[in-house]
Amino acid sequence: MDMIGWLVAFVILIGIEAATMALTTIWFAGGAVFAFFAAVLGFSVQTQLVVFLIVSFVLLLFTRPLAMRFVNRETVKTNVDGLIGRKAKVITKIDNNEPSGATVVDGQEWTARSADEAVTIPVGTHVVIKEVRGVKLIVEMIPETENRN
Repeated sequence: MDMIGWLVAFVILIGIEAATMALTTIWFAGGAVFAFFAAVLGFSVQTQLVVFLIVSFVLLLFTRPLAMRFVNRETVKTNVDGLIGRKAKVITKIDNNEPSGATVVDGQEWTARSADEAVTIPVGTHVVIKEVRGVKLIVEMIPETENRN
């Protein structure tokens, strides 16, 4: 009878995964398969539950990050996530001590601060966006050799 329960759990978990595509319940479906085989081999219900939990969490911890890389490979960053790594031009001197600074990215003005507290970045300098904190861009100067391109 335990075998039927694990098969039902497997089908339900696969159904949930098919409906959500969240890559969460698929790992527990794998645990249900191993628990099913433990039931076939005649192990106790407690052992089957332990097998289910261990296999599910091992699959979740070790294979989910790998699978997420392949699934999210085509995902396009949007909103502020899309700004990180892009270049901007300083239109108001960036000085964290004053505090002042503004940049333009794609024609849109953003408040900016230097990633290095001690660095003041003059107007006209090209910078790279390292982080977004609230409505402020955290930027670093681009080295002169890269700035010429």
